[in-house]
Amino acid sequence: MTVRTAALAVAIVLGACSVEAPSAKPNQVLGTWRMVSATIDPDGRKAPAYGAQPSGMLVFTPEMRYIEVLTAGGEPPFASNARGEGTDAENRRAMATSIAHFGTYTVDGNGVFTGNRVEGATFPNWVGNVRTRKELTLVVEGDRMTEQFQRPDGTRIAIIFERVR
Repeated sequence: MTVRTAALAVAIVLGACSVEAPSAKPNQVLGTWRMVSATIDPDGRKAPAYGAQPSGMLVFTPEMRYIEVLTAGGEPPFASNARGEGTDAENRRAMATSIAHFGTYTVDGNGVFTGNRVEGATFPNWVGNVRTRKELTLVVEGDRMTEQFQRPDGTRIAIIFERVR
């Protein structure tokens, strides 16, 4: 037996005996999602969380980064066309009817969302927050995803997204 034949035989035996490590399942939340509806449940009664025409996007990248922007569509524009020159009422309305934040996220070996870390937000109190499945759940069923969380005051919010193709 030549060295070359012996090496080939060893390679064949090792190849037959090797066991592939189980691969992680695909990341379920990866991609771009459009908000379809959002409800808030203060005191046990459901109401629209972002008005009658909610508008929003949620993006999860392969690099484990995310950005979420949610607004109440159909809101009237500010009287001034200069950002930062809204009236107190306009600024209050904008803060009360929208949120935007970004950061990093994690999934488990089954590709299921396990949490996020907020790096920046239009609501500064969220910056630095780490949310796990205990505070925030994202459940994907086909091309629909439901986001659920509870505010510190106990109010529950449910947002339905559809995957953007």
